[in-house]
Order: sequence, then C-alpha cells, then structure tokens
Amino acid sequence: MARVLITGMSGAGKSTVLAELAGRGHLTVDTDYDGWTDGHGGPWNESRMSALLASTSHVFVSGTAENQRRFYDRFDHMVLLSAPVEVLIARVASRANPYGRSVEQQREIRTYVAEVEPLLRAGASVVLDGCLPVEQIADALESLRGDDRR
Repeated sequence: MARVLITGMSGAGKSTVLAELAGRGHLTVDTDYDGWTDGHGGPWNESRMSALLASTSHVFVSGTAENQRRFYDRFDHMVLLSAPVEVLIARVASRANPYGRSVEQQREIRTYVAEVEPLLRAGASVVLDGCLPVEQIADALESLRGDDRR
C-alpha cells in the first residue's frame, strides 16, 4: 500500500490517469476540485490534506500546489508526470477545463515549465512520461504500491 502524489504541469495528464486509477478501484483525490484549494489554484487546505494522509495508507493524490512540499514526508512516492511544453499547450487548448485556452495562460504554462517543473523534478522519486498511453502510466503507478494486487 502506498500514498502517491502525482504532480506536474497543466496538461500533463494528471486528471486523466487519476480517472483511470479510480476506474480500477483505487481511492483517488484530485486537488483541483472539491475544495482542496481556494478554487483559484492556491495552496492545498493543509488540515484537510493532513487528515486524508493520516486516515489512509493507500491513496493517489493529484495536483500541484505551492505548499505540496510540506507533505512530501507523508507520501511514499512523489511522481512527476512530464510532457513537452507543446504537448501541454495542445492538451489544455482542447480540454473541458477552461484553464490554458488563452494566450496569456499558455504563456504562463510555458513559464511554469521553465521555472516550476525543475523544482518538482528535484522533489520527485519517480518521473513518468505523460505522453505514454494512460493505461501504461496507471500500471506504472500501481507498481509503486508495494503489493501484488491488481
């Protein structure tokens, strides 16, 4: 069993792989929704995240927040899902979530890839290619659990 953080830039495939994992029966939390932040991409609700991580030994958490580093010692794995910036831009331009459609937001994503992704990479225990098929990414994430359940 393991607590796994899946982090990365907008468009890397975090929500897509989380949906795949949920479909396989895993407990998942997408911190972009349901009040985990202030709703504007801010920091995680620290008391809520602390309670979650204290209450379960098996969860896949997805998100990127300025305070996520405070929780690294409570995750068994920090996984960076990474993809080339042009792939990220193409994905955010065509998804349901409206963030990333404007030129300004796309410029912001390019800046985050240059400035934030290296910090995420430095804290990651595993880096996965976000261009792989979602099933392969989910398989790799499941392999981090430390047990042989499927």
